[in-house]
Amino acid sequence: MTGPHDDLTPDDWSFETAAVQTGIPRGLGETVGMPIHQAAAFQFATLEEAQSEFQLNGGFSYARIQNPTVRALEERLTALEGGAATVALATGQAATFTAILSVCRAGDHVVSTSSLFGGTAGLLNNILPLMGISATLTENTPEAIEAAMQPNTRLVWAETIGNPAGDVPDIARLAEIAHQHGALLGIDNTWGGVGYLCRPLEHGADIVTHSLTKWAGGHGAVLGGSVTVGTQHDLMRNPIYTDGGENSILMLRGDQALAWRQRWFGAHQLGMTLSPHSAFLIAQGLETLALRLTRESETALALAQWLEAHPQVGRVSYPGLPGSPHHTLAQKYLRGGFGAVLTFEVPDPAAFLPRLQVIRIAPNLGDTRTLVVHPWTTTHGRLPEASRRAAGVSAQTIRMSVGVERLEDLRRDLAWALGG
Repeated sequence: MTGPHDDLTPDDWSFETAAVQTGIPRGLGETVGMPIHQAAAFQFATLEEAQSEFQLNGGFSYARIQNPTVRALEERLTALEGGAATVALATGQAATFTAILSVCRAGDHVVSTSSLFGGTAGLLNNILPLMGISATLTENTPEAIEAAMQPNTRLVWAETIGNPAGDVPDIARLAEIAHQHGALLGIDNTWGGVGYLCRPLEHGADIVTHSLTKWAGGHGAVLGGSVTVGTQHDLMRNPIYTDGGENSILMLRGDQALAWRQRWFGAHQLGMTLSPHSAFLIAQGLETLALRLTRESETALALAQWLEAHPQVGRVSYPGLPGSPHHTLAQKYLRGGFGAVLTFEVPDPAAFLPRLQVIRIAPNLGDTRTLVVHPWTTTHGRLPEASRRAAGVSAQTIRMSVGVERLEDLRRDLAWALGG
């Protein structure tokens, strides 16, 4: 007997449905929500089972590598991003590190936009050179990216919306440039809301990372990160995958090679493992992400428009503003809103920040609470001045991550802090 929805498969689910349904089995005795499997190791019945699992890592053996709760979260993230596979890790920084090292080794080169989260800029400038990997940070334009490409470039890196400048890359064009040079395109899609605002893989990106601490968790209560790989990527010009002939990673792992290396590197070798409880909290957050980010984006746009007209406010950067130089690309790549983060300049941040009574000063994004920070002295404070300015930061810049509070309360709080 057939029912009216027999043709409605998970592949047909909307973002909102996939966010609450993916990763939870159906059937008698199954939990309605995602359970927490708090275990360090998993049993085998035979020597052969143990040997097979340690060779293939397809099931569960040790929680550093795989855990049922974490796997359920990974399935949900993969569905929301439209990818092939995901590895969930302890932090967003761990995810970025894993994504880069999955395709780069000593002697290789990365090209990145300079409008970046400070931690990513630090990784590219300070950590990767210790491993013999060089990086060029340049303007967020296809022309600048093209000019920076080298014969040993393995990865092009950008953010869906630059942190904190609010600039939007031409993802499809960057993918073309990367692929023409035998490199892959990696996108930090944290501000894209796990595929709700943007799905970079649909525009040619090969790797997508997230700080799940932000909109995925959504409540400022948990740390996490993830790397999702697309369904198509050319690894034939990357010696990491081709060295060894018949015994190369590409020959042994086939179309699973990139996803396998992400897990092998980030979880198996470096142990940057996401805990089951953290995975549970992030999965819970994903279930309301669309509701939160829709409201936050609407409020952010209204606040950006109000701030743009305020006499005490300098430059306002938000891709949803028609006057933004990034508005056209934002309309092309973002759906369901222009995001929950904006920056604006005030004459004296030291006087402005303490006057806030509703909005809180804290270095986070994607929280249900509206948060502000002074990037010049905090998130980007360790970068050289030239790098801070290249990232869109000045000494007057305030970055605001808009929460779910009522618009009028936030507007009155900003008006008071700005002097009445």
